[in-house]
Amino acid sequence: MTHINALDPGASPLDYYGFELRRHREAAGLTQKQLGEIVNYTGSLVGQIETARKLPTPEFSQRADAALETGGQLSRLVDLVLRSQLPAWFQQVAELQARAVEICSFEALMVQGLLQTRAYACAVLGVLDKSNLEDRTAVRLARQGIFEKEEPPVFWAILSEAALYLEVGGRETMREQLAHLLSFEYNPRINIQVLPFSAGAHAGLQGSFDVYRFASDPAIVYTEGYGSGHPTANPDTVKDCSLRYDHLQAAALSLRDSAELMRRVMEERYGEQRDSDGDPVA
Repeated sequence: MTHINALDPGASPLDYYGFELRRHREAAGLTQKQLGEIVNYTGSLVGQIETARKLPTPEFSQRADAALETGGQLSRLVDLVLRSQLPAWFQQVAELQARAVEICSFEALMVQGLLQTRAYACAVLGVLDKSNLEDRTAVRLARQGIFEKEEPPVFWAILSEAALYLEVGGRETMREQLAHLLSFEYNPRINIQVLPFSAGAHAGLQGSFDVYRFASDPAIVYTEGYGSGHPTANPDTVKDCSLRYDHLQAAALSLRDSAELMRRVMEERYGEQRDSDGDPVA
């Protein structure tokens, strides 16, 4: 087992976080158990985070910052820690998402990662590999912190109607996921459209893609394969995908009609089932 005194704060962002958490805790004269009681976590969890064996969460960091009067240091560090846990090929993409002033996303099959609920993300990530699933899910959800910035990006998402019907994680998970999408209905910075089956052949048949736009840098197109990502600033590719996105938006339902479709699918397909006597079905 790793001994905390052996931690090298320069080894990784996670090690540095654990080193700083321990330093602030000891300066406050608290044991791991005492700090755990203050922040409503177990002392064992505090110890695991200090020894870089467990990922901290934004919530834990906020509570620890308040308890240890760190001036918000741990909350600032946790974003770096969680981003460092992403697959190496995706870390650059997460940085692009964090810097973008506008994100235009088309998803051909499932709900886009920045819009996923915890249960939905867990079901997606756990299809073939359930190891460290809780931590991997937390890392994915942490990327959604870009919407909480003082100046969050404008986000346009086009989802295929198939994403509403592909039952990821079961009925309750899908109901919660669609309710989450509907929670953005009146948010002018997060806009969700559904590309209906009736659209037929469309400009996104080659697959999902994102377009990231920045305040002063060239736009970047991102596509993804199995275990690899492909960002490119090639002007011809950006021009082509931007045109495709314009056509997808034209073929998609309006924001209002998209919300109505999501609401209808949520109730009719994933609503509470009842028997002939009107009683809920177990």
